[in-house]
This record gives sequence, structure tokens and C-alpha cells, in this order.
Amino acid sequence: MSRHQRQALDALLRNAPKSPDATVAEARAGFDQLFQAPAPEGVAVRDVTLGGRPALEFEPGDAAAGTVVLYLHGGGYVVGSPRTHLALAGELARRASTRLVSPDYRLAPEHPFPAAVEDALAAYRELLGQAESPAHVALAGDSAGGGLAIATLLAARKEGLPMPAAVVTFSPWTDLTLSGASIETKLGIDPIFVRSDLEGYRTHYLGEQDPSAPTASPALADLTGLPPLLIQAGSNELLLDDAVRLAARAAAADVDVTLRVWGGLPHVFQHQTALVDEAGEALDDAARFLFPGV
Repeated sequence: MSRHQRQALDALLRNAPKSPDATVAEARAGFDQLFQAPAPEGVAVRDVTLGGRPALEFEPGDAAAGTVVLYLHGGGYVVGSPRTHLALAGELARRASTRLVSPDYRLAPEHPFPAAVEDALAAYRELLGQAESPAHVALAGDSAGGGLAIATLLAARKEGLPMPAAVVTFSPWTDLTLSGASIETKLGIDPIFVRSDLEGYRTHYLGEQDPSAPTASPALADLTGLPPLLIQAGSNELLLDDAVRLAARAAAADVDVTLRVWGGLPHVFQHQTALVDEAGEALDDAARFLFPGV
């Protein structure tokens, strides 16, 4: 990424609508305002229902028969929706040549933990029932949605459901105890977050519930039996250690895990394909990872 691109990206993120005193409604409106980009050309988007929740289905014209990605959007479990991720989810579907479905899972504080996990698990169960085999299903997600993707597989494992082909996470939030050192060492370098932002999202999502619960903080969980895992992050983010420690935890559990960190890039830089070349490179890597051998 050129210095000009980095400056432009940092300026975009630092100037994003955000107030420490914002209400949940204001935070949601600000997030919606920031992420308005449409799905890429050639990707059809349809309203569907999945796991009992409204969802968006993305289908490129050259979609491979039978494969599907369950995509879980980010937003701290409080903001965001499939529509704020039209561009990101649509780009992943386009580059992977696969159908992708993104559920509008319930958000906190109206629906606290474990509502999001329950909705994502219901969506995964339904996609498994539709698929020819689990090898035709994959999971992906960004930020809180990345952590939710891992939590969904932990919940699926507990219920004895088969694992999918792969799981891809972009800057996953995987430790709600907020114990990662990068939350302090990247302060002022991360153009988006400070610690109090993460604390606010956590409070809305968990309330007084245990932040170390496996499906709240999968970076602290036993990850045995999970499918191949790709973790992408930028070096300029408070949640860098969430990605690094998730990878270490997966490796210790004999999970096939790939971690790639892009130097000088922020949280979920994959949103910015129009601004930074590395975003497209990262999405191409993710697309190749999803369905090995299918």
C-alpha cells in the first residue's frame, strides 16, 4: 500500500461517524452511513430466510453448483447488518464463485449473548441440511462476525454436527476478556478503536455474563476438531492479538491454521477494495481457501 493510500484510508476511518456518547440507535445509523457500498457488479442479491431469520443471498453468475458460504457480519454484536456488508460479502462470493448467505442475526443489547450464536447455529444447521455434503459448506466472518463464526462451530461441535470445509475470519474479535496486549500497544495506531469502544460493545453483548465462556471468547476455548482456518488481520489494530492468539490456540489443538498479518493496515481492511490493493489480495486468498478439492 502506498503512503497516499494509507493516509486516505486512515483519514476515512478516523473521520467515521462515532461519538463516545452515542446511543445504540445513533451508533447503528453511523455504521450504516459509513458502509453503503453496493454489491459488486454481476452478483445477484436476494432477500431470503435462513435459520428463521431474514438474510441476504449473494450469487455470482458463475457460482459453482452446490457450494455455499455462511457469512457473519461484523459490528461488535451491536451494529451492522447484511446490508452494511454488501460490498465485502459480495466481493468474497464473486471471487470464490460461490453462493453466499448472510443472516441478519439478532443484535445486542435487545438480544444479548448467546442470541447471536443461537441464530448463527440455526443458519448453519439449515445450510448443512440443504448441502450435498459438509464439504460444500464454509463459514466466514469479519470482526465480531469472525469470532461468531468460530463460536458457531464450537456450538455445532457440542451438538455433534459435522464441520464445514473451512472457515475464514477477517480481523476476528475472539477474546471478550480484552486481555490481548495489542489493545494497549496499538492504542493511537489503530485509526478506529480505543479500549472503551470494545468495552462498550462487550457490555451491550454480555451484560454480567462471563466473558471467558467458550462461545464468547473462542480464543480461550478448546478448538479441537475445527476445520481448516484462515485468519487475516492488519498490524495496526487493537485486536491484532485476538487473531494471533486464536491462531496459536488452533495450532495447539492440531487445527490446520493459516495466519496472515498485513503490515500497516487496519481492522477489516478487506472492506476497502476500491482504496487499497491489499484488500483484493486478501479476498483472493480467502476465496481460494474456502473449498479445497470441490
